[in-house]
Amino acid sequence: MAKNKKFTKDELENIVKLRESNAQKITEFGQIELEILLAKQRLDALNQAKINLQNDYNALQQQEGDLIKDLNDKYGAGTVDIASGEFIPANWLFDNMLQYL
Repeated sequence: MAKNKKFTKDELENIVKLRESNAQKITEFGQIELEILLAKQRLDALNQAKINLQNDYNALQQQEGDLIKDLNDKYGAGTVDIASGEFIPANWLFDNMLQYL
């Protein structure tokens, strides 16, 4: 039967240092994985926010199209002077240009 042997003080210190270094690296790997997970969650949240904004924008475009159709049906083709709140018929410019010819 083999007799147990003791490590030297230096050998034992090297073993302990290696184990501590190994444990530290495992901890660092865990921290990196956690950071990656949090980054992916943030990216998912940003992508969802982008989708929501795209949907909101599309809804606004639809509302704008509906409003333009309603106004064209009511007033005809033309433009709006936001400052005065007046509707300017599309043929107004043409009619006024004819006066000067």
